[in-house]
Amino acid sequence: MKLACTESILPAGSLTQKAEFLHKVGFEGMSVFAEPENWNDKLTQELLDLDKNTGVHCCEFVFMGPDYGHLMDKDEKKQRAAIDLYKESIAICNELGAICEMEYQYCPQDPLPLFDPYLKMPEDEQKIFIDIIKEFDSVAKDGAYMLIEGCNRYETKYLNCLADCKDMVVKAGAKHVALLADFFHMSIEEIDLAQSVLDCGELIKHVHLGDSNRLAPGKGHTDWKSCVAALKKIGYDRYANLECNLSGDLETELRRIKKFYSDIEAEC
Repeated sequence: MKLACTESILPAGSLTQKAEFLHKVGFEGMSVFAEPENWNDKLTQELLDLDKNTGVHCCEFVFMGPDYGHLMDKDEKKQRAAIDLYKESIAICNELGAICEMEYQYCPQDPLPLFDPYLKMPEDEQKIFIDIIKEFDSVAKDGAYMLIEGCNRYETKYLNCLADCKDMVVKAGAKHVALLADFFHMSIEEIDLAQSVLDCGELIKHVHLGDSNRLAPGKGHTDWKSCVAALKKIGYDRYANLECNLSGDLETELRRIKKFYSDIEAEC
């Protein structure tokens, strides 16, 4: 498993400078969440050159902005704007050999779903969502993936657990749409994190790391040894990206996390 880090967590500087910092602390990948209005071809080229210039690969690229998270919006114009935004992300991922991510929706839930876990998407909405999956699948190329991320019930209404996300991928028959396992969201929604990984197997193409409290791994109550063992059992050798709060001295913390995972992998 190769460790990566979300670039917004890193010290200020260019994408190249951030990648150089990651290389220094032993990380191999970097995730970029970008605002489309601030993006240009020069920045895309900088990402393409990261491997040869720094030894760090841009493993994940996502355009954010106001249209993000509206794939299932009832307003057809807003929905189409969201779909087109995701397709722009996929186009860059095709060049990078990176992954992008999608959710049923991405926004605070109102009212809060206090006692309604594991809601199932209605059949008519499933059809719409599966058609969106197929549209993304048609534009993603070898080496790039659009991944469905299971998010907790407070951020999205449906697809809270990996099993439901897997069901959508299977029903769509997609080749370039698969699964993203985010261990923070999983710590809220999954009954057994390790078993969920085993059940989804090779459909998992990317991992987000955050402990049960969304602090850095090792600072919550997630059983990381069983999770890493499950990832090893399914043959996962792709990137695991830090998407969490990193408190204290950043370089010290990243080195701690690197050793934390190295020690666990050695035990598994």
